[in-house]
Amino acid sequence: MGLFVSSFGNTYIILSVDYVSKWVEAKATHNKDARTTVNFLKNFIFSRFGTPKAIISDRGTHFLNRVIKTLMKKHGVTNRIATAYHPQSNEQTEVSNREIKTILEKIVKPDRKDWSLKLFDALWAYRTAYKGPIGMSPYRLVYGKPFHLPVELQHRAYWAVKSCNMEMEAFGEARKLHIQELEEIRRNAYDSTQIYKEKAKEFHDRRISFKTFNVNQKVLLFNSKLKLFAGKLRSKWLGPYKVTHVFPHGAIEIENDSREQFKVNGQRLKPYYENAHIGIIEEINFDNPTL
Repeated sequence: MGLFVSSFGNTYIILSVDYVSKWVEAKATHNKDARTTVNFLKNFIFSRFGTPKAIISDRGTHFLNRVIKTLMKKHGVTNRIATAYHPQSNEQTEVSNREIKTILEKIVKPDRKDWSLKLFDALWAYRTAYKGPIGMSPYRLVYGKPFHLPVELQHRAYWAVKSCNMEMEAFGEARKLHIQELEEIRRNAYDSTQIYKEKAKEFHDRRISFKTFNVNQKVLLFNSKLKLFAGKLRSKWLGPYKVTHVFPHGAIEIENDSREQFKVNGQRLKPYYENAHIGIIEEINFDNPTL
């Protein structure tokens, strides 16, 4: 995220979100190059949480370069790229970015130059807040218990914990129960996430108009590439193309005039209507009209 007002030399925020627990890690940075991204992944992600199976990023140059590719190959991580014309696949990151920005707006000073110092407080507020998709806070899903403020802790609690830890068998049984409880909490979060996704999908499907295409049908393709100087009055639809195959999951295979075939999302297509021949049905002479 950026470009922000300079705060102790920091002008950007690099942010990562866990897909399941919605846990957020962020760091204030000076720039947005490949070295900063590698440093963030090594010190904030790999060393603390382990190497993930896959990382979804946008099409920024700080994520698509030789240094990042070498790091991913070394640790066996798959680097997936969010599709530019299908932003729903990267909506989780956009929601997290918006929430972090909203929290920072409420706690920074009027000159907004202390946002890098308030970033940790914003992350704490985001992690301990209730999330609808998982039905709990990310803190509880990660640690297995609700968070406690420092004012809630008492001095005598230290002695109670110290005496309980001396009984290894009782502590072991309690630890097993905590692990089982954490697994139950994660299953509940998984069920809540599935229900939330079904409701979101149903709401999304009601707002879109489904398009049906047939083989050999001519269609137009929406050009989603960003062009700063595309020209005035230039259409964003390319084609026409011919449909060669329709897949059940929404993908459409089309071909151009050169017989080159490629797959696209059905949301980027619309039917192409050719000009029909219009004949003269009746000719009327207005000088000598016939009654």
